[in-house]
Amino acid sequence: MEINAEFLELACAKAWEYQGLTYPNPAVGAAVVKNGSLVSCEAHKKAGLPHAEVEALKSAFFVLSDNVEQKETLTKLYSSHEIHNFLTQNAIELFCECDIYVTLEPCSHEGRTPSCAKLLSILKPHKVVVGAKEQNSEASGGCDILQQCGVETIFVDSEACNELIEPFFRWKNGSGFVFFKLAMTMNGRISGGKISCDDSFRLVHTLRDKIDLLAIGGNTVRIDRPTLDARLVDGRAPDVLICSKSDNFERNIPLFAVENRRVSVCASLDSIKDYNFVMIEGGAGMLAAISNSVDYYLFFVSPEMSGNSDLNTLDLSFKILHSRRLDKDLLIWAKRSKL
Repeated sequence: MEINAEFLELACAKAWEYQGLTYPNPAVGAAVVKNGSLVSCEAHKKAGLPHAEVEALKSAFFVLSDNVEQKETLTKLYSSHEIHNFLTQNAIELFCECDIYVTLEPCSHEGRTPSCAKLLSILKPHKVVVGAKEQNSEASGGCDILQQCGVETIFVDSEACNELIEPFFRWKNGSGFVFFKLAMTMNGRISGGKISCDDSFRLVHTLRDKIDLLAIGGNTVRIDRPTLDARLVDGRAPDVLICSKSDNFERNIPLFAVENRRVSVCASLDSIKDYNFVMIEGGAGMLAAISNSVDYYLFFVSPEMSGNSDLNTLDLSFKILHSRRLDKDLLIWAKRSKL
């Protein structure tokens, strides 16, 4: 039962690139390994698109197969059903010496996409390593399917994989998932003009297209007069909750002019409990006030030091869950450290 934790870590890091973007599906990563070497590493990118295992197997096919004609055919296939059918017809023995590392138990059910567990049971890889158990009864049981067909299946119960999948589990059990987004310079300035790079802005707009509610502080609305939509990705604008003790906002600012969304003003954040996927944006005051309402934090750190820090009065500690470069910025997913 030998495993290499590095490959599970790679799959986990790949999945974090799509955290929140797969809503209401989980962020999942998968890696294909042969003879101790990485062949491919992919992730589920969007609800309705192929799952991580399918993406990884598709990419691995181009590396492992010598059949040029089949490769050309596969390049034209994008739907899960098409790729599933292709692999079951053309790759029965291609992956028998491969190990599959996947951050979440392969799904057992047939939904918008076919069952990944059934696909793997047909392809019969040498071994499947699973980082986290599927808690959704509708999709669980994938490990049982693999074991019943003779595929060695190892469950790791990885802390990193469980932290990756936490938003999905909260969506499924109805408790909702809330994260706080903050852009800052390296010395803690969060105000005074544009801070993040264009790629960071685009990712925020993509997330706005996915969330159900955007909560924001009243002072931010008064000073910045924002729109808070998803125009950079031609996306849907979420509902907005302005957290303010006084409703003295000018109704002619762009925020109130976006069609097909609700904008409410409330002295507390209690109403976020009515939403399943919530992003909070705000300054130092909001960051300090909402710590008990937030599950994860998303920081965009610009490699600049300018002006004065807006965060020097805060005393907070975080555990970094994932970090990566996004053009010139550093993107960090984190959660509050336990005392």
